[in-house]
Amino acid sequence: MRPGLIQMTLELFGIGSDAPTTPSSPDNAKPAPPREPVAGRSRRLKPTTGDVSPDLWASPLDADSAPIAPVAPISPIKAVSPVAQAPAASLTSVLTPASFTHPNANREVLLGNARVAYFLQRVRRRSIGFVVDADGLSVRAPAWVTLAAIDGALQEKSDWIVRKLGDSQLRQQRKQEAQIEWKNGAVFPFMGEPLKIVLDAEHRFKERGGTLLEATIAGEPRELHIALPLAAEPAKVRDAVLAWLLRQARTHFIARLDHFAPQLNVRWTKLRLSSAQTRWGSARSDGSICLNWRLLHFRPSVIDYVVAHELSHLRVMDHSPRFWDTVATVVPDYKELRRCLKDDATPSWN
Repeated sequence: MRPGLIQMTLELFGIGSDAPTTPSSPDNAKPAPPREPVAGRSRRLKPTTGDVSPDLWASPLDADSAPIAPVAPISPIKAVSPVAQAPAASLTSVLTPASFTHPNANREVLLGNARVAYFLQRVRRRSIGFVVDADGLSVRAPAWVTLAAIDGALQEKSDWIVRKLGDSQLRQQRKQEAQIEWKNGAVFPFMGEPLKIVLDAEHRFKERGGTLLEATIAGEPRELHIALPLAAEPAKVRDAVLAWLLRQARTHFIARLDHFAPQLNVRWTKLRLSSAQTRWGSARSDGSICLNWRLLHFRPSVIDYVVAHELSHLRVMDHSPRFWDTVATVVPDYKELRRCLKDDATPSWN
């Protein structure tokens, strides 16, 4: 090979030449000087692709990075006492919907998470009415109202219906728990306080059927002595106690009617005792008053509210604001007493 050709080849591949390569720029600009490092800024190697996290590629100890402060010794970890937690609800209780069934149910609807079997009655009225009592939900609707319209009305009032059904069911449970065992030593509420039944076959009292005596031991309930032997049947004990309660109810109710009637400027004419399960009293325009003898289970202030309520109806026969204003003139705290009447459980006499 010719020497000139070999020299050209070596220059083409940059071999054996100490001269710098001529840049491709037409101006033959000199390369820019390296930038001075900025104090406090850490340089990081950039990733070659956009799929890699920059932190993964960061230089751990760049020359211009701020010095790493010494790490303080780690204090030993203290044991943490376990926090007491309430037991978790069972899966069955969470997933099982509430169920309310009327004994005469003829239709069923799902209201939220509650299955409600209700009693539908077709009656002569203009609107749909709902009644929640100890039996459950009763619906009264005109004959021309469709079932779809009834279901729609139930869904609209679903929160109220389910809440009332739950309250009613809870009251029934409390009544069952407060059920009286008709025997010697049984206790039941009388005028808001516990009263103990004492079967006394020797008739050591003057009153007919029974008498109320103070407790023989301090802190113990008062005693109702009944003229029956210790082996008396439960039904006879119940009937004897009931007869005594009826006499007490009439005496107490008459005294309270006479107390509130002049204050309300009304005159009552006749008193009738009731044993209704869902109504505590009623009044008629002729002045006759009906009161439930079971009111004797409540404290006297609650009884006074019911008496004043019925007497107020002799002035206002509805439940308008004017009526409640009338009640408040003699029983200012009637709202609280009314709530006690609904919430407090009375024993079952079945």
